[in-house]
Amino acid sequence: MTAFSIRAFTGEDAEAVGTWRYPPPYGVYDLREDPEQDDDMRTAANWGVSWFAVDDGDGELIGYVEFHDLDGEVELGLGMRPDRTGLGLGAAFVEAAMAFARDRWAPRSFGLDVFPWNERAIRSYERAGFSRGEVYVRRFDGGNEVTFLRMGRRA
Repeated sequence: MTAFSIRAFTGEDAEAVGTWRYPPPYGVYDLREDPEQDDDMRTAANWGVSWFAVDDGDGELIGYVEFHDLDGEVELGLGMRPDRTGLGLGAAFVEAAMAFARDRWAPRSFGLDVFPWNERAIRSYERAGFSRGEVYVRRFDGGNEVTFLRMGRRA
């Protein structure tokens, strides 16, 4: 099993993540596709509050986690460096994020949203104990509508 460590995000991490490019159909996860999330990630006041870097056992940045404590449920937003996706690391990555959140917030449950077509990510979340919930449409500022699958699990 790969060891992951989680630490406060930095400007250097934001610059690195901003350059990550995912192959089709995963290009929707490039931060340039979501300027609001990119701005949020680059806001220093969020580093170590909601935005955290994930390093591998060698101390190399391999991903990030965005946490939001919503009255007992911690919402997870996860991203893994493109060259590390599809290698079977997803469940351990998610487990590391949940362990960090348990220590910091002691939640009752975890939740996350994923594109319903992203079976690779969904399988990782299921291996980490998440269950599929409802598929719903979320409307963003500017009128964009995006379909998500809600997943959750007890902490």
